[in-house]
Amino acid sequence: MKRRTFMMGTVAAMTVLGANVALADPMTDAKALVDKYASKVSAWDGPTSGPKAQEGKTIVVLAGDLKNGGILGVTTGVEEAAAAVGWQVKVLDGAGSIGGRTAAFGQAMALRPDGIIINGFDAVEQAPALEQAKAAGIPLVAWHAGPVIGPDEKTGLFANISTDAMEVSKAAANWAYADAQGKPGVVIFTDSTYAIAIAKADKMKAEIEALGGTVLEYVDTPIAETSQRMPQLTTSLLQKYGDQWTHSLAINDLYFDFMGPSLAAAGKGGTDAPINVAAGDGSESAYQRIRAGQFQKVTVAEPLNLQGWQLVDELNRAFAGEKWSGYLSPLHVVTADNVEFDGGPKNAFDPDNGYRDEYRKIWGKP
Repeated sequence: MKRRTFMMGTVAAMTVLGANVALADPMTDAKALVDKYASKVSAWDGPTSGPKAQEGKTIVVLAGDLKNGGILGVTTGVEEAAAAVGWQVKVLDGAGSIGGRTAAFGQAMALRPDGIIINGFDAVEQAPALEQAKAAGIPLVAWHAGPVIGPDEKTGLFANISTDAMEVSKAAANWAYADAQGKPGVVIFTDSTYAIAIAKADKMKAEIEALGGTVLEYVDTPIAETSQRMPQLTTSLLQKYGDQWTHSLAINDLYFDFMGPSLAAAGKGGTDAPINVAAGDGSESAYQRIRAGQFQKVTVAEPLNLQGWQLVDELNRAFAGEKWSGYLSPLHVVTADNVEFDGGPKNAFDPDNGYRDEYRKIWGKP
């Protein structure tokens, strides 16, 4: 049968062997993607089996910087889960510097723990310490310790956990595209200290450009120095781009903690352009800004507390000599329209899917 192709408005329809196939336009696809991740998370899709609790363990959390809301949220989840499983926890703060993290890792090794959690910094940064931990037979699990999710032979991680970082970036970029009616002018903020941050920023840039938007500037500025750098940087970018700058896309909410005063000083209202959109992690301050309509409209949040429970579960599997769970935790596009569910009143994405009870069942704990 002859193939016929014809156009109907902005949507192409093709008749092939008698079947009609509609090719959706980019705006429809963008809105559908955002809606998918903005819905309630009420079903548990994680592990339902695994080893019982390995008793009497002591673990250390190496926090990259406890001023970072994502790292703090994961740490809180680890402490909560460790209490449920019956373990002792020691938290060491790297305080946002390589030197601080090196010192913290040294302290961790001196404590001779049963397991170590690397929380929020690139594992390869501490390669000598990783080798020491592996030689000592100490299992290592991590949150956001690199671009590889799951086991990483290069670094010796039993499991590195995260949401799908590329989907997080894609959701943020598509929200900005839809909000700008297909014509976003974007400034992207990232930090080349972290491989995962560059991967996320590169994905946002590629997505915006593939959709036909404009990336005005790709800004590499240290996340640990946002309080010092962002006020003047914001003013400079406003002077440089003016109304061309419709949206900001950042790899973390922390960049927006320090933009508000500069935007207000330039005469911008809390919901005026440039509109701030974060591809992670769903900090308490981000929730507050979104709820109040003050210089941030979206965060693509991770379930930080749940991820803390997952880290404890992965360590328990390592202690028991089993494989990692394979679980990829859900992400959530948080806006003013849905900020009040799935943990929103607590200013966090805490899925209402019963994950605490599910993990307790696996561990054999009431």
